[in-house]
Amino acid sequence: QQSKDSVYFRDGVRRIDFILSYIDDKDGEKKQVCHPPSYCRYWTRSRDANCESERYSLYKYWARFSSFYKEQPLNLIRKYYGEKIGIYFAWLGFYTEMLSYAAVVGLLCFIYGVATFDENVWSKEICNDTIGGQIVMCPLCDKKCGYWKLSTTCSSSWVSEKITVMFLSTVFFAIFMGIWVTLFLEFWKRRQARLEYEWDLVDFEEEQQQLQLRPEYETKCTHRRLNRVTQSPADKAGRFILCWATVVLWISLIIACIIGVIAYRLAVFAAFASIMKDSPTNKLDVVGTLITPQFATSVTASCINFVIIMILNFLYEHVAIKITDMEVPKTHVEYENKLTVKMFLFQFVNYYSSCFYVAFFKGKFVGYPGDYAYMFGKWRNEECEPGGCLIELTTQLVIVMVGKQVWGNIQEALVPWLRNWWVSRSARNHPESLYSRWEQDHDLQTFSQLGLFYEYLEMVIQFGFITLFVASFPLAPLLALMNNILEVRVDAWKFTTQFRRPVAAKAHSIGAWDEILNMIAVFSVVTNAFIVSFTSDMIPRLVYKYAYHLGSESTMEGYINNSLSIFNISEIPVENRPEEGENPDWFYSSNITTCRYRDYRYPPGHEKQYTHTMQFWHILAAKLAFIIIMEHVVFVVKFFVAWLIPDVPSDVKARTKREHYLIQEYLHDYELEKLKIQLSQNGPNIEPCTCPATAATSVKLEVFSDCLS
Repeated sequence: QQSKDSVYFRDGVRRIDFILSYIDDKDGEKKQVCHPPSYCRYWTRSRDANCESERYSLYKYWARFSSFYKEQPLNLIRKYYGEKIGIYFAWLGFYTEMLSYAAVVGLLCFIYGVATFDENVWSKEICNDTIGGQIVMCPLCDKKCGYWKLSTTCSSSWVSEKITVMFLSTVFFAIFMGIWVTLFLEFWKRRQARLEYEWDLVDFEEEQQQLQLRPEYETKCTHRRLNRVTQSPADKAGRFILCWATVVLWISLIIACIIGVIAYRLAVFAAFASIMKDSPTNKLDVVGTLITPQFATSVTASCINFVIIMILNFLYEHVAIKITDMEVPKTHVEYENKLTVKMFLFQFVNYYSSCFYVAFFKGKFVGYPGDYAYMFGKWRNEECEPGGCLIELTTQLVIVMVGKQVWGNIQEALVPWLRNWWVSRSARNHPESLYSRWEQDHDLQTFSQLGLFYEYLEMVIQFGFITLFVASFPLAPLLALMNNILEVRVDAWKFTTQFRRPVAAKAHSIGAWDEILNMIAVFSVVTNAFIVSFTSDMIPRLVYKYAYHLGSESTMEGYINNSLSIFNISEIPVENRPEEGENPDWFYSSNITTCRYRDYRYPPGHEKQYTHTMQFWHILAAKLAFIIIMEHVVFVVKFFVAWLIPDVPSDVKARTKREHYLIQEYLHDYELEKLKIQLSQNGPNIEPCTCPATAATSVKLEVFSDCLS
């Protein structure tokens, strides 16, 4: 429990901050100098025996990385920084704790895939000289790409096959993650309800400081119009249509950048194919088989996309704040909610669009050698390797997710430290009598009102990566867990050593982020079902194994030959044929008349040549059936688990009801004593009551209701 002095102190600081927010200095800028003192250094205890040295305790037992295995002192965090920051660290710690379970299951799925890899036949057929070495594949691009043998993709197919073999366990993992998300959200509601009770926030809706009008609203909202409901003048503020038109414009800019990256991929693939054909690395057995034009294109495009994401991310922060300021929200809570929606929309498209392209669009609209599809009529659409686009989705996910987390941690730790070093560089050699601790605290970085907003945004974007695309990379939760263990201590270190002590604020929940997490949880079920069905080769392999295998036993022998269609080389249009010198030497020394491509179409000479076979439609039906079944199973389990787990623990609910009952009893006794005193004072002059008994009861209940509300 908190002492009364600490509660009154925080309330007093909030009042001072509220008053200062309405005071302008000579330049017309708001005064932002109110911040509570820290009372002691973070590296040593206070000399004052009456000082609790809370900052020192937080640094020693919470902010150092050596304490990563210890439980966070949430009550002390709440006492020192306020409920709003306390709720954030409680949520971050609980999220990290729940990630440990997902990380363990994902690691087991990965180990299972590695352990059972030797059992597959598909990769062995590709690497076999008599099978994959004899299959001639059609060119992957126009003019600059030549014919190639399937065995040249042995190494990349080996890696892709490892991921695909893991898919047998990853299907289970995708279903598990759909249930894990529900458990995480439901158990967090219970943890949040317990914190609300312990921190005296049960009946807290919005504190006065959050319900108060923003100074910007009262300053900018000078126009009034007639309210049709109340028929009285009301404030008119904000440019709703203009603001959301700007949001749409910037989202369109993101999509344009993604299209630019796609155009880069299409244009540079042919260049890589031509350059790497005679590259010295191509003559090295290991390096030459791993560094293929597809791999080089994928990695460079992912890196370029990551740089674009970081640049646009910097711009969007300022644009989203500017747009929200144009709307002039009425309260602080309304301002944060509006900004949350805009920033998440920006970041959602910015971070996830490239992964959505690789997962659901690349290789899906290619055509076939006689009728290829082109982007803008110029660049031929990308094809997936014979092993599918799964490995490329994994590459994209790892580069963007890990790159963002590493860059974010470096930025969070290094930038505040460098700024503080630069500000205090001239006073470091001064004695404390000249450069007091109060001045040292004032020279620290200011923790802005939207500081927690960016912390939540970073974690929610990470939450999207480990749920929306987890079917392609079961180790994503493990990477997120390792990052979050560091994130908790980095954030704690920033608060205790690099930032001024912020004005304590109350909050009973994580706000609008709760609804966003629920939306991602539902959407992740759909995306993972589509990744399993359309991005991986699991469904086509199962259809072949149990429906199209010619032998008596259900095996994968012959799958490679079955999954590749045949095209007559003489029918390839001139503009699609390789230029002179682009084909390998073995092509000219052999009498090759056909090439293979990844599709299910009838061969040349068939009455339905180059149209889709019946197997194609069977596979498509199986994919759609799997999506429907998986979605319904996961959604039914999710809703059942959500219904089964109450949002509020039973003991907390009982204690809350007990407190409400005692309040009603107290109010009843108080009103009864007050009535007795009035009756005794009035004496015989009391007029007889003509009201029915139920009227008195209803009045008393109204009084109770008003007091409780």
